[in-house]
Amino acid sequence: MSQRQQFPQPHLKGNETANAQPARRIVVHAHRRPALEANRQRLWLLLGMIVLFCMISLAALMQAGSIGSRQTLVRQRPFAPIPALAAAGTFREYPFPRPDNEVMRPALDHQGRLWFGAMGQNALVVFDPRTQTFQYLTPPHGHHSIMGVLVAPDDTIWFAEQAANYLGHYDPATRHYQLYPLPWLTVPDPGHPKQVQLLPSAPNELALDGHGDIWFTEFNADRLGWLDPRTGHMRHYPLSARMSVQTLYPYGVTVDPQGMVWFTEMGAQRIGRLDPATGRVQYFPLPEVHVPLMEIASGAHGVIWVTSFNSGLLLQLNPRSGAVTSYYASLTGADPGGLYGLAVTSSGDVWVTILAENALARLDAATHRFVYYRVPTENSGPLALVAGTNQTLWFTETDKIGMLRP
Repeated sequence: MSQRQQFPQPHLKGNETANAQPARRIVVHAHRRPALEANRQRLWLLLGMIVLFCMISLAALMQAGSIGSRQTLVRQRPFAPIPALAAAGTFREYPFPRPDNEVMRPALDHQGRLWFGAMGQNALVVFDPRTQTFQYLTPPHGHHSIMGVLVAPDDTIWFAEQAANYLGHYDPATRHYQLYPLPWLTVPDPGHPKQVQLLPSAPNELALDGHGDIWFTEFNADRLGWLDPRTGHMRHYPLSARMSVQTLYPYGVTVDPQGMVWFTEMGAQRIGRLDPATGRVQYFPLPEVHVPLMEIASGAHGVIWVTSFNSGLLLQLNPRSGAVTSYYASLTGADPGGLYGLAVTSSGDVWVTILAENALARLDAATHRFVYYRVPTENSGPLALVAGTNQTLWFTETDKIGMLRP
C-alpha cells in the first residue's frame, strides 16, 4: 500500500503561488526575434540528463532476457530519408512570463487549458489560451523535476516528480495535492566502495488506462509502476529477469485500446508490452536500431509509434504481425538532434517535433515523407507536443508555448 499525503495549495501570493500575468501572443507573420544562443544552451541543458544516461547505458548495455515468449518479427528494410515537404500553417506563440522554465510534456484538460511542468521554476504550470495567462503552482516538496503530466477524465492533474520520487495528484477545484511516494533504491556508491547511496525510482512518464488506473515508468529502477487512485495501492513490475538498476532506463509509456501497456527503454533496442491481466512482459526487439527510444503512442487501431532522440527515426510497430517500419526524417544540417515529441490525432495523423529542423512534422506514411511546419521563431526548440481540438497542436519551446493550426 502506498502512503498518501495530502497538501492544500497555498493562497495566491508571491512566488509560491499562481502568476496570472497575461501572455504576449506572437502570430506567424509578426516580427521574428533573432536567434538567441542562450535559449539553445538552456534547451540542451534540459536534455543533457537524457543524453548522459543514454550514453552510459549504451556503453554498458546488458542483453536482459525477455520475460515471457518473444514474438517473431516481420521486418521491413529501413527507408533512406526522403526530402521533406514544406507546408504553411498558422502559428501562435505565447512567451512565458518567467525566465528559465525548462518545460517538458504538456497535457490538455477539457476546458482547453494546457498543463505542464516547469523544472526551472519548480512549478506545475497551467496556461489558459482564452485569457492568455499562466499560473505557476508550487508542488509540495518539489525538486525541480516534474516530467510526465496527464489529465484525468475529471480534469484533475497527475504528474511525476522524478527527483522528489513521487506521483502527484492535483485538484484544480480544491487546490489540494495528494502525493504517492515511490520506493527509494539503495545502491553502491561509486565514489566510496564501502558505502551506499539512495537513488529515487525516478517516475518519468504517465499513462491512464480504461479503469482510471495510472501506469508509469521508473527510470532508475528498471520497472513499470501501477497505481490504483481509489485505494492508493501501488505495484511494481521488474522489466528484467534479474533485478537491475539504471540499466534499461524505461522511458515512455502508453496504453493501447485493448488495455495493453507499452513502453520504451533507452538502454535497450526494443519495445515492451505488459499484459496487466497476467503481469507478463513481452519484448519486440529491434536489432537494426542503435539509438535511444523515447516517446511512445498508440493509434486508434493499436498501432504503436515510437520516436528516437538523435537520429530522425520514427518507428511503427504492428502488434498483430510484428512488422516494424522505419521512417527517417530528412535533416538538412549537421545537428544530429532528432525526434522527441509525438502525438497521434483522433483522425490518425502522426505528428512529431524535430529539434534540428525547428519544426513540427506530419508523417505521410504512403510516401515515407514528412511534411514540415517550421516554427517562425528561429531556434525555438520545439520539444513536446499534444493534439488539441479543431486540428490544433500545442507544443513546448525553450521560452514559449506554441500552437499550430495546419
